[in-house]
Amino acid sequence: MQPETDNAADWRAWHGAYDDPESSLARRLATVRERIREVLDAAPSGPLRAVSLCAGEGRDLIGVLVDHPRRADVTARLVELDEGLVATAREAAEAAGLAGVEVVAGDASRTGAYAGAVPASLVLACGIFGNVTAADIERTIGLLPRLCGPGAHVVWTRNRKEPDMVPRIGRWFDEHGFEERWLSPPEDRHCVGVHRFTGEPVPLGDDVRMFEFVGYYNIWKGEPAPGE
Repeated sequence: MQPETDNAADWRAWHGAYDDPESSLARRLATVRERIREVLDAAPSGPLRAVSLCAGEGRDLIGVLVDHPRRADVTARLVELDEGLVATAREAAEAAGLAGVEVVAGDASRTGAYAGAVPASLVLACGIFGNVTAADIERTIGLLPRLCGPGAHVVWTRNRKEPDMVPRIGRWFDEHGFEERWLSPPEDRHCVGVHRFTGEPVPLGDDVRMFEFVGYYNIWKGEPAPGE
């Protein structure tokens, strides 16, 4: 799960907050894991595909699969740009014996990074929407049907700093063939959402960019993010 900050050194340091159970990031991670577990628990029998965008150290999905009854059914591709985070995620997957988890060093913002791994039953878009412009949030949601199989679930996160984008994000999911299945309460600093794809799957098609990772601190420099 990628943090909402700007450079590689900060990203690695930021992940240390996940080790503090009292931190807001640790609480967000716990919530994301709960939602992933629920999706896997309710999934029909048979193979399951998952993809994780800007996967960071893979703490969300790997942390669930390590002891989940469906672990052997899941094949997953985790895409992360930072080589240090990739190495950590690979070590975690290997230590957990998750042979079906592939961690790729690549540009998670491009649809081509998921060729051969989609359509997926579970798509993780955690730590992205607070680091990109409003226009790119909408664009990403509009392209998610290329990654989703029938009935796929998307788990996503976004901070609730004003102006709170969560209601608009919900509307964009609605407009692109998704239905809300779960949303964390408004008082939570970090929103976690789960939307189920009810539309018709779209072929992955040509490699296109879904978003540009601008970075949290560039988005929030005392001015509204572009497009907000």
